[in-house]
Amino acid sequence: MNDYIISVRELTKCFGDFTSVNRISFDVQRGEIFGFLGANGAGKTTAMRMLCGLSYPTSGSGTVAGWDVMREGEQIKRHIGYMSQKFSLYNDLTVWENIRLFAGIYGLSKAETERRATEVLERLNFSSERNTLVGSLPLGWKQKLSFAIATIHRPEVVFLDEPTGGVDPITRRQFWEMIYEAADGGTTIFVTTHYMDEAEYCTRVSIMVDGEVRALDTPARLKKQYATESMDEVFRILARGAKRGE
Repeated sequence: MNDYIISVRELTKCFGDFTSVNRISFDVQRGEIFGFLGANGAGKTTAMRMLCGLSYPTSGSGTVAGWDVMREGEQIKRHIGYMSQKFSLYNDLTVWENIRLFAGIYGLSKAETERRATEVLERLNFSSERNTLVGSLPLGWKQKLSFAIATIHRPEVVFLDEPTGGVDPITRRQFWEMIYEAADGGTTIFVTTHYMDEAEYCTRVSIMVDGEVRALDTPARLKKQYATESMDEVFRILARGAKRGE
């Protein structure tokens, strides 16, 4: 029996005559930090939307946390965590109100919400900011809070869509410490990023070009395969052959 939290075969998404995602296949093991890379227009956002239950595939098959991507998108959405670069919390609510709101959406009881919210605030050293409006927080603080809330219901897998975009290097490093902590606790991390140094932190990396997965392996093996010193160089080699842009 395999231990894949995500498994897709020949997954395809078409918009009219345009094939955005073309027959991609891969597996993600439980507890992995899986980097999902691709230039603008490569199809990675469309692929991620299918995996998150936000869009149904045109053809192919797959499961996320045991739920079928072709038929059970609503179940997938309930059993994953999701965070995007476009900050998704409510600026006109306090830190505590945001936590309470999303915990309710994720189906936590009042008592469980109180307990986990307290844990989140203590872990982030945010206890003094409990009643602070989220809109007044620095961007880095918002991103860390958003990640904590995305995992408050302890999902098996969390999708992070360019989570560190626009934040400073110190905050980026702190954010990746949170990612490692979550992965060490058994949570699978599926992350997209434009920062190629962050690709080095992933267990494995896939790179999409023109709607297809053109490379998938550990960063070390990919660098060896393409005879390069960095993932940035690997990415440039593969993206150089792209025929479409955004």
